[in-house]
Amino acid sequence: MALNDALTDVRGIRVGHARLSGEGALSGTTVVLAPEGGAVAAVDVRGGGPGTRETDALDPRNLVQRIDAVVLTGGSAFGLDSASGVMAWLEEQGRGVPAGREPGQVVPVVPAACVFDLGRGGDWKARPGASTGRAAVEAAARTKAGAPVEEGSVGAGTGAVVGLIKGGVGTACEVLRDGTMVAALVVANAAGSALDPDTGVLYGRHFFGPAPVPPAPEVHTAALNRLAEASGRNGAPPLNTTLAVVATDAELTRAQAQKLAGTAHDGIARAVRPVHLLNDGDTVFALATGTRPLDGHPLALNAVLTAGADVVTRAIVRAVLAAESVRGPGGDFPSYTELYGDRHGNRHGDRHGGRGGSGRASGNAD
Repeated sequence: MALNDALTDVRGIRVGHARLSGEGALSGTTVVLAPEGGAVAAVDVRGGGPGTRETDALDPRNLVQRIDAVVLTGGSAFGLDSASGVMAWLEEQGRGVPAGREPGQVVPVVPAACVFDLGRGGDWKARPGASTGRAAVEAAARTKAGAPVEEGSVGAGTGAVVGLIKGGVGTACEVLRDGTMVAALVVANAAGSALDPDTGVLYGRHFFGPAPVPPAPEVHTAALNRLAEASGRNGAPPLNTTLAVVATDAELTRAQAQKLAGTAHDGIARAVRPVHLLNDGDTVFALATGTRPLDGHPLALNAVLTAGADVVTRAIVRAVLAAESVRGPGGDFPSYTELYGDRHGNRHGDRHGGRGGSGRASGNAD
């Protein structure tokens, strides 16, 4: 099986992006679509300022056993309306919790979480809605199984910022020794920084691959000066949030999935400093498709938990490296590659467990 080192390497998982169009718009929505029949799901919210929808439904003590989609969106709490467009599409497909006497009478449960990106394109009211969510889920449904996932300034990562540099969407996958897939998709939009101010190395690069090579001192000095210029233009730091979906093909209980969502936050903490602040809404969803039985040993889950944190760290690094600079009426957000180039992030050397790739699964909506 050829791997794209992406969330879609977990069989049956699809990803779609949609971006707002129009002047002053810098936001969008990303939908993770589960296989037919849904997936066991859980969530762990650790940021002090979360914006979420339907997360209580994922509590293992509650009724809903499986869900069909997760929505990650820009637009702060306003953008959560994009989930209603995903619900409408799922209902048309007859996917959801059976709730009526007739076939197709279902209530889709669509957990969602948002990042703060209001005004980053210049228009405070340019934010995702139901049509954006529908465009993203339709884009996901159009993709082939195992399709590559577009990274960078796309979907919910369109207006993302990490500290003072541009953030975005990133993804990564790891294959365990027994063939189990563990993968992540992240929207990196943190109040904390991904960049070590002393060296210019991304924090997350210390946790995988060859040891990172720090940029030359004069390159780093020029980068810091550029960031200081941008910070002075942007004013006070805005609210932020990092979102992640961690998926596995392992057969997990809802309690085990919740443990996976919790330990995956470690991956954020490795790549961003500080995290889980009052002005963050850091949230991790976990999905388990259940096509591969988990080893019966009581500690078998540990390998999945370890990989979950690892792929979140790599996905954040890839999000930052794939992001593109933005300079406009809403702010000045240089990308890491503008500041340092590809080499110091090892952009093309950060993938293991599969082949690298990039592709589009996107749509546009007003």
